[in-house]
Amino acid sequence: MLDEPSFSLPEKYHKESLWHRNWKKAFPENYREKSFCCKITGELHRADVFTPCSTAIEFQNSPISLAEMQSREAFYPNMIWILNGKKFKGFRILKNLPHPDDSKLLDYEFCNTDHLSMVRKAEIKNGVVKPKVLNFYHPEIKGVAITSNFYHFCWKQPHAVWFAAKAPILVDLGGHFLYRMLSREQLSGNFPYLEMISRKTFIEGYLCFE
Repeated sequence: MLDEPSFSLPEKYHKESLWHRNWKKAFPENYREKSFCCKITGELHRADVFTPCSTAIEFQNSPISLAEMQSREAFYPNMIWILNGKKFKGFRILKNLPHPDDSKLLDYEFCNTDHLSMVRKAEIKNGVVKPKVLNFYHPEIKGVAITSNFYHFCWKQPHAVWFAAKAPILVDLGGHFLYRMLSREQLSGNFPYLEMISRKTFIEGYLCFE
């Protein structure tokens, strides 16, 4: 499916920000700007970083169309998006979360509000219009441990395209950490959340093949 092209890539591949260039410099030069041509369709793609384990890492500094996002994800069997979160409008990290898959929370669902709270899943199943909202001081969930790496967040003006992505998404807000966007499946509506990971550890994880 992948083939090295022998001609120039479209102009869109030559425009990039300082943020974009600095991310690429975090990886060895022979990982960067790998160009491919689909043998079936003739479509051109250039991975910002393509690792020895055949993972494409794409750094996205600006909005992208759904069609373009899906095209890239369909082309690369394994890929990761890194987004410049500093450009997101209305994006805020809120409180630390318990582990969303904590067994003690199997019978509860997170509320999709700025305030960290839950409702009983049984009430959702029974069609209760206004289920009782429980905060983490409530006796039923008071003992659930709060983590240091999972976070509740809000995004007032979200780029909806990213909620349709299939590949992992990491948000770069600057500093030593990245935030992976995840989602907990719920009857009342999926609950998006973040997992904080070390930027250094992420990068080094793809240098171990050197």
